[in-house]
Amino acid sequence: MRDAGRIPGPRAAADDFGVSRATPPPPAPRPEPVPPHPEPADGLAGPPGPPGPPGQSSLVLPHRVLKALLGAWALAACSAEETEAVETHLTECAPCADEALRLRDAVGLLHTDGSLDLDPLLRSRVLESCLSRRPARIPVPDWASPYDAETARLDALLRDIGASEWHTPLRLKWFEGERAVNRKTTVAGVIGHLMTVDGLVSAALGLDDPLADSVPGVPRRGSGPALAPTTRTETYWSSASRPPTRAVREPWRTQNHTLIRTVSFAGRGVADLSVSYGNFALPLQDALLDRAFECWVHGGDIADAVDYPYEAPSAAHLNRMIDLAARMLPAALAERRRAGLAGPARHLVTAGSPGRSLHLEVEGMGGGDWYIALDSPAAIGSPDHAVAQVALDGVEFCQLVAGHVPPVEAAAGQRGDREAIQDVLFAAASLSRL
Repeated sequence: MRDAGRIPGPRAAADDFGVSRATPPPPAPRPEPVPPHPEPADGLAGPPGPPGPPGQSSLVLPHRVLKALLGAWALAACSAEETEAVETHLTECAPCADEALRLRDAVGLLHTDGSLDLDPLLRSRVLESCLSRRPARIPVPDWASPYDAETARLDALLRDIGASEWHTPLRLKWFEGERAVNRKTTVAGVIGHLMTVDGLVSAALGLDDPLADSVPGVPRRGSGPALAPTTRTETYWSSASRPPTRAVREPWRTQNHTLIRTVSFAGRGVADLSVSYGNFALPLQDALLDRAFECWVHGGDIADAVDYPYEAPSAAHLNRMIDLAARMLPAALAERRRAGLAGPARHLVTAGSPGRSLHLEVEGMGGGDWYIALDSPAAIGSPDHAVAQVALDGVEFCQLVAGHVPPVEAAAGQRGDREAIQDVLFAAASLSRL
């Protein structure tokens, strides 16, 4: 698994090498070709060299000068040459990149009537040419680290399998209404499915939608109502001229890197950006957590099909995935109630009473305690109003949410209101989808 932060060590500045000006160079015994100018020991820029590659700043400044320019850069007070030099430096120096984000946020607080960052993605677009030359070396936001980790783990699996194994058949499982359903595909088809649904996040960020490459009429940059995940996947599979092959790995990897790079440069405010799933929406930080969960689940599907060892996520990441599912359960329960698939609410939710709750006790790695509101999706569960308790292992609860374990077989321990327990277990399974 990759380190979620990916923060490189600081590069030494030009004046850190301890070159003494007091010691003159030894006289040359004979004329020789003049070597290229080294950077002077006092940190001042040397004579201009030959032009660099396209997109690289022509203004050469030492680290300490670039660091001193960060405040002016955040205020948009640098010259064009200084701005180019600073933004090139930000792709190479993680401490300066982090400081630049803090200064930019501070500028936004100082100018409440007219923020310099009218669009939270503006900075990433300004740095697009720099990022195209090398991976971004900046801290990944903590809320994006599960997605970063799970895509890296799945990519490691894909790197190890043979060409023929990309066509290994497997069945994707999920839960609809009162029954389990499945869909046959291949390893390559699963990666195409992940890439296509990740396109919902890409569209919300204003990035290219991968569905546009295979479906005529789909705009490259998402606009209008979003297609639901199942519809997107079925559209992708049915429109392909041939079944997906191992060639799908590269665009899937590129999309992952672009998403991580974009949210890393976009700043703190982007975490609450709304991502539409067609019939519901999630804030970006929850949407990436949802995508990390599905990446892990389908990584396990692929690993089972090709007989490859595959572990659960880290305890911290698994806990976040369980928490997201627990927060979505009241709304899922209310939706099943409207469809006549769950018992009616029994208590009126008021300011003084949040209604009934179910105590969800998740054991083992990533575990904890959650109180699920039973009578209203807007209520907050309370231990004082718990009428039932369910105990499950953390990985088994996630398999239930993924539609891989039948609700009637999921709970290791149950106590209290039997109808409430059954309704919550079936609501958990209903969170699954293709």
